[in-house]
Amino acid sequence: QSSNGPVKKSMREKAVERRNVNKEHNSNFKAGYIPIDEDRLHKTGLRGRKGNLAICVIILLFILAVINLIITLVIWAVIRIGPNGCDSMEFHESGLLRFKQVSDMGVIHPLYKSTVGGRRNENLVITGNNQPIVFQQGTTKLSVENNKTSITSDVGMQFFDPRTQNILFSTDYETHEFHLPSGVKSLNVQKASTERITSNATSDLNIKVDGHAIVRGNEGVFIMGKTIEFHMGGNMELKAENSIILNGSVMVSTTRLPSSSSGDQLGSGDWVRYKLCMCADGTLFKVQVTSQNMGCQISDNPCGNTH
Repeated sequence: QSSNGPVKKSMREKAVERRNVNKEHNSNFKAGYIPIDEDRLHKTGLRGRKGNLAICVIILLFILAVINLIITLVIWAVIRIGPNGCDSMEFHESGLLRFKQVSDMGVIHPLYKSTVGGRRNENLVITGNNQPIVFQQGTTKLSVENNKTSITSDVGMQFFDPRTQNILFSTDYETHEFHLPSGVKSLNVQKASTERITSNATSDLNIKVDGHAIVRGNEGVFIMGKTIEFHMGGNMELKAENSIILNGSVMVSTTRLPSSSSGDQLGSGDWVRYKLCMCADGTLFKVQVTSQNMGCQISDNPCGNTH
């Protein structure tokens, strides 16, 4: 540049200068670089605890997906659900669940009142594998076993015909007396608590036991009938706090009482013999026999002078 103005360059000089500038720029890799601390830059993405939490959520979703797959396979294998519906059961709008094939179950807990039944012209077969079949609703339980069928309930029970709604058997003592169902002639129980046991006017009431029978009443025991007979193989024991009243003709069969032959001596053997005596008012007492033709005259008899 001179005092007269800038010096004009020729075309060749301008081309050489432009080529040198481009060459310098192409070889300078630090052009426009400004050093900055990376810790002060804004970081994007999930880092630190958020990243760990995201990994845990992904693992949990994977586990749930595997469990869901296993449940789906079990439902498909057991219930056999296919494109046409369920192969072993039917669901109806009325809430009825019908099993169309043999089903293996353990314990069934109904959510509300339940009814178990079969088809009209087919038998309902329920089988327990070496276990009793138990139907339980609250405190009422029906147990079916190999040797017995038992029904226990704390609130009572009744059986009725579902078609006619007639009560066949009930334990409601406040409404009516206890009656056996029609056709049932005997009732086998181990223990019964009731106010009265009776039969109709034309039938006998027979109470039979294999071992021993105990009849106990909180307000006394009253046995009434046209003819009352006791048949037993062992001893009969009557206990009372105050007195025992036998109202009627009391007969004792002497053929079954032990007796000695006329030739036996009273003192022979280990037998101790007693004579049964009765007062005029019906009081019974015993007197030990010490001699032949001995009467009931003893000094300490409970009858006094009249006996």
